[in-house]
Amino acid sequence: MTVESTAARKPRRSSKRTSAVKTTAKTSAKTPQSSEPELVQLLTPEGERVEHPDYSIDLTADELRGLYRDMVLTRRFDAEATALQRQGELGLWASLLGQEAAQIGSGRALRDDDYVFPTYREHGVAWCRGVDPTNLLGMFRGVNHGGWDPNSNNFHLYTIVIGSQTLHATGYAMGVAKDGADSAVIAYFGDGASSQGDVAESFTFSAVYNAPVVFFCQNNQWAISEPTEKQTRVPLYQRAQGFGFPGVRVDGNDVLACLAVTKSALERARRGEGPTLVEAFTYRMGAHTTSDDPTKYRADEERASWEAKDPILRLRAYLEKEGAADEAFFTALDEESEALGKRVREAVRAMPDPDPIAIFDNVYADGNPLVDEERAQFAAYQASFADTAEESK
Repeated sequence: MTVESTAARKPRRSSKRTSAVKTTAKTSAKTPQSSEPELVQLLTPEGERVEHPDYSIDLTADELRGLYRDMVLTRRFDAEATALQRQGELGLWASLLGQEAAQIGSGRALRDDDYVFPTYREHGVAWCRGVDPTNLLGMFRGVNHGGWDPNSNNFHLYTIVIGSQTLHATGYAMGVAKDGADSAVIAYFGDGASSQGDVAESFTFSAVYNAPVVFFCQNNQWAISEPTEKQTRVPLYQRAQGFGFPGVRVDGNDVLACLAVTKSALERARRGEGPTLVEAFTYRMGAHTTSDDPTKYRADEERASWEAKDPILRLRAYLEKEGAADEAFFTALDEESEALGKRVREAVRAMPDPDPIAIFDNVYADGNPLVDEERAQFAAYQASFADTAEESK
């Protein structure tokens, strides 16, 4: 199984080089849904390094290879999870295909003491936080409610309710400020969630209380089947202005730019200067989840145009041009990615089914007569199946 998208198997389309542009008031002069939005970019789709007046980053060859490895392994894990769902091993899966740069770039900008509030698609950020990929799959297999201890990695459990994690992040950040800590909080959400009232409320509270939080919006162009132009009349990052804090749009397929912009926003939060909204302009290459069919609402040409901006291919092109990685590196990484896929596949299939009675555990801290009664009734119901099976022998 390959670790790159279908763009790796097709001729690369020539794409117009986009120069890095300072995100200033000039952005508002463009139409809200321009096909060439002004954004922070440090690495073009062709793998050319460009400079930006406000954001810069200087990485070693080892660090660049590390970012590439993170994206490749994250994509491989994601592909295996999608395959497992198609084979009936998972109930559902939300793929991150195409959004690796946004997640790895922002995830690697975090310090160990920062805290992350994800949605249900931040598999790359989870990787950066040291969460074992197999732990992400328990919930989607239905064997647990999360699978990892949030406090072990400062990575909260996945949030299914759209937008609610931004409120959790804001409250946590307000607590961090009251404690006098210099850590920061980051909340991930999508363009669809930006239309939720919870997100607007979190913007209000974070601004008024100067909370050290970064709102990281992965604008992948589609809220399931609803395009961005039906959700907003202005670029999403400009919404921050109305709440009194800065917003910036970054090329979400450029891992270097995502790293630089997120790092700057986190440092601003730690200095006590309040929240920042980062809009990572990217694209969901696959379905919203495995229960969705994107061919029903978007054109193949649209996906093809974004495949030419593939985040993994552009960093590989840069590594090769700079001589920062040789064929031995890529070959070894391919082998590592296949080993990861095999480990994930075997781990999922080996996950034990939970005890059905466990659903009654931890409902209350102390015993409760009603719960005890319901547990007994359910246990008798479950036992009736065993009795029927025994009688049929």
